[in-house]
Amino acid sequence: METEKRYRRFATAEAHGQSACYEAWALGVADDQLLLDLINELPEAKRQPNLIFAAARFAGIGPGPFGEFRAELTARWAEVREIALAKRTQTNEPGRCAVLLPLVASLPQPLALIEVGASAGLCLYPDKFSYRYGDLPAIDPAGGSGPQLRCRTSGPVPIPTRLPEIVWRAGIDINPLDVTSPEDVRWLETLIWPGQAHRRAQLAAAVALARADPPTLVRGDANEALAEVMRSAPNDATLVVFHSAVLAYFDHAARDRFIETMRGSSTHWIANEGPGVVPMPGTKLPAAPDATKAWFVIAHNGEPVAYADGHGQALHWFGRADQARPDDGAAER
Repeated sequence: METEKRYRRFATAEAHGQSACYEAWALGVADDQLLLDLINELPEAKRQPNLIFAAARFAGIGPGPFGEFRAELTARWAEVREIALAKRTQTNEPGRCAVLLPLVASLPQPLALIEVGASAGLCLYPDKFSYRYGDLPAIDPAGGSGPQLRCRTSGPVPIPTRLPEIVWRAGIDINPLDVTSPEDVRWLETLIWPGQAHRRAQLAAAVALARADPPTLVRGDANEALAEVMRSAPNDATLVVFHSAVLAYFDHAARDRFIETMRGSSTHWIANEGPGVVPMPGTKLPAAPDATKAWFVIAHNGEPVAYADGHGQALHWFGRADQARPDDGAAER
């Protein structure tokens, strides 16, 4: 029942309006007991729609009607299962730089960035992209334009007038991906949903940037590696630790440990996670701009400041009327 709900929720709150193929596949899976039984044989963390659909496509099952997908998936389940067990949903979405930029650019410059759950490190280059927020003029890197990221905005978003100065950048991942590896790049491409050509173009541009200036990526558990990576950062730069859609994959003990570390640190901490992933005792989030859509919450040092689209295509900044309000103090999980 939980897997059925998970796929139905993915179809209606995430894939709807974004990928007609994935919406149809997810609804089809939710109504198909045979497929649900196959998926439920996997460990719980491996049952998610993004992973199963990407594994199927990595195995060669192309976008198409659900009936064709079902026939191929059942025929090739052993192969898809092995891919799902071996791979992770390391969606390295450079578009998320657009929803993080207003906060990153507002911090004391220059910056040293550490991304937790960095995948291939493509979100470590917010200073290399050009940005278009709504109909406002583009914000370009010094010396010319870069690959353009577009983002719709609402609320009093503090749109920067210039890009941040980043003097050092590093990432941590349990399984970092290599932009020079054709297989790793193919996996990143496969994680992009069918029908999203703009995301594929953004990924290709970000991969080119990373290949020209390879990021420092540390393989390891975030809780074990973070302190040493932080010590490696230059002392004359503002240190920023950030992550997007990562903590939901930590078990509760590891998540609590990481959050406790960040709350006790003087480092600037930016979280871009689903509601409730970062507990915010004593606060109540404002109503989302579209209650049918799955939003991320951007928080600075544990305080929520905005809602963000999961792929960086929309940003809703909290105004005074939206500021987090006290509730009964219960922390969401």
